[in-house]
Amino acid sequence: MPTRSILALALGVAAAMANIFGGLVLTGRDWERRYLRYFVAVGAGFMLGATLLDMVPESWRLSPGRAPFLILGGYLLVHLVEHALVPHFHFGEETHPGAFAHGHLPVSVMTGLGVHTFFDGVAIGSGFLVSDLLGWILFLAVFMHKIPEGFTMASVMLAAGRSNRAAVLAAAALGAASVAGVAVILIFPMGLAAALPVAAGVTLYVATTDLVPEVNREPGIQMALCVFLGVIILAGLQWAF
Repeated sequence: MPTRSILALALGVAAAMANIFGGLVLTGRDWERRYLRYFVAVGAGFMLGATLLDMVPESWRLSPGRAPFLILGGYLLVHLVEHALVPHFHFGEETHPGAFAHGHLPVSVMTGLGVHTFFDGVAIGSGFLVSDLLGWILFLAVFMHKIPEGFTMASVMLAAGRSNRAAVLAAAALGAASVAGVAVILIFPMGLAAALPVAAGVTLYVATTDLVPEVNREPGIQMALCVFLGVIILAGLQWAF
């Protein structure tokens, strides 16, 4: 297996571990949760920049005729899944236990999150198929929202009355979906021209629809500055490499 593919898989596993860590943030008594919102804000800015400054231009280069439709398709796919399968979903800690009283709803939330975590992995693998720099940028973009993502999944499980163990296992399942996404695009690299723009649409949705609204719920300017910080970190990486 080429070194670049091994690196992509290793980083996919690292992203999956961040999902598990997010679950432990919620279920572990000694974790400090208040820093989570800063991950969300910085991750939102970094993902937004990575999508518009890296993924979209590269998608246009790989598939100039189909890229706009594939990007839109990726965006609408997650929109459909989250709104059709995941009623009352929001990114962050779930604090409305009654909303998840029915047993099938945690499964539907996992399905909705699983779709975009799978494409998180596709994004990482696609990036490394293009270049090491793009692969690392997309890994960081994914990694920055993996902890809140695992936190979200674990909180939904706990709100539905499931155990701490079940909550952490659910977060781990999201991580496994990301690793699967990396593996699929590495096994079938001929799909890169379609996979990257779809992943761009998915990433754009997560940044603008899942993460930014959570940032906007926080009063004051600190969260807004963290979004700008995310974009600045991305620009710094592009300038350095």
